[in-house]
Amino acid sequence: MAVLDDLSGFEFEDVMEDVFRTLGYENVRQAEKTADEGRDVIMEEVVDGTRRAIVVECKHTGTVGRPVVQKLHSAIATFGFDGPKRGMVVTTGRFTNPAQEYATRLQQNDDPHPIELLDGEDLREIADEIGLDLYNGRIEILCDETLRPYDPAGDVDAPVAEAFRDIENIDAVGLPDPHSSVTFRPVVAVTANTNAVFETSVGVIHRINDRSRFVAHAERGQPQVADEDVVTLVTDNLHATVDLDSEQFREVFDDVEENRFGQTQTEYKEWAVNRLQQHHTTTVTYTGDNNVTYNKTCEPNVSDISVQSIEPVYLPEIRQTTDIQEYTYPYEYYAAGPSRVTVEDGIHRCVHCDTSGVDETYTYCPNCGAIACDSHIKTERLEGEPVCTGCAVTERFTLKTKYFYDDQNLETFREEYADMPFHEKAMENKWLAGGCVVATLLALIVLLIIGGVI
Repeated sequence: MAVLDDLSGFEFEDVMEDVFRTLGYENVRQAEKTADEGRDVIMEEVVDGTRRAIVVECKHTGTVGRPVVQKLHSAIATFGFDGPKRGMVVTTGRFTNPAQEYATRLQQNDDPHPIELLDGEDLREIADEIGLDLYNGRIEILCDETLRPYDPAGDVDAPVAEAFRDIENIDAVGLPDPHSSVTFRPVVAVTANTNAVFETSVGVIHRINDRSRFVAHAERGQPQVADEDVVTLVTDNLHATVDLDSEQFREVFDDVEENRFGQTQTEYKEWAVNRLQQHHTTTVTYTGDNNVTYNKTCEPNVSDISVQSIEPVYLPEIRQTTDIQEYTYPYEYYAAGPSRVTVEDGIHRCVHCDTSGVDETYTYCPNCGAIACDSHIKTERLEGEPVCTGCAVTERFTLKTKYFYDDQNLETFREEYADMPFHEKAMENKWLAGGCVVATLLALIVLLIIGGVI
């Protein structure tokens, strides 16, 4: 069965562009299809610190002869690049003996523009390496690299302990160990260049020269662009990935799950190009030669957008839940070693209302395990410790509500209150007591005034 039979020549070039990018070549792009000068794909490599251009001729045909190789050799010589250059011919079929002999002679004679030949057999070996489906031209995402799910220099539970340190009246060190799970979520980091010029009879009215880098969540369904903080987390740590060894991580986490990439690399590339087309499309207002104002929609062509790299990697999503008495506190985040981006913070959140966020003050209630905001935390009358309004037993003394851990504490205080002298009972409501003192003083002053004393 022939390789990539159902693809057109242009589609074969698209596939090979993806293949070379996957193999690690840089600045991979296609030459203009309307002016084929013997070079279909252009890319670069760095060898021993020297950057070299590679001019590639793609032939989706059964046999490639010597004239094709000779034509490419001439094209390399005229290709404008300030540095060494070489060539490559790629075919789904085979090379004739004269073609192979010509390429070999260039190598043996140390020609400044040597040419490498890749035939269908070579493509099959490459396909096994990168996950290329030879019969439809789609490149499966094969990835076994992940950002670090935790800081190897610290404890896996350290982020949770750190979050609890902000909570008042709680000993973060004495907390129960959280249940920890990790889900390795696939993402792709895309780098692309957009270069487009829009002209009318009055000249250039709009120009795009942009290099974009974004990260997309790459599970099943339509890819979703990640938030900026996730983009930073991923791109800043792509150099520090580790092998995704599920067995090893099961020694650290209670549960380990690995999600698969939902689409092929080719599909992610097509999605990225479409997204950049939409992103850069704009309406430009300009004045024509006749002094009439016009509006023109400037949308870059597919050929104006070059995807430089699609880097797949797994992004660990950690979920740790801590059970304290009646409550469970989730803390979820994306991790990259010591760095993380919080997804859900159930620790900095009042259990009784919508108050949340690290800028608020929260207090732990030892009576029921609640974490509550200032509006839902009171002082227990008998113990003098915090108690939340959700679990407290209440009763009014001297017209003021008092809060107790339980009925037993309430009963104990009732007995104490019954034995208190009047002035101590009055002090159970300091505002009321203070108001009575002020009222008494005012009444005394009024009587003195009436009596003519003052």
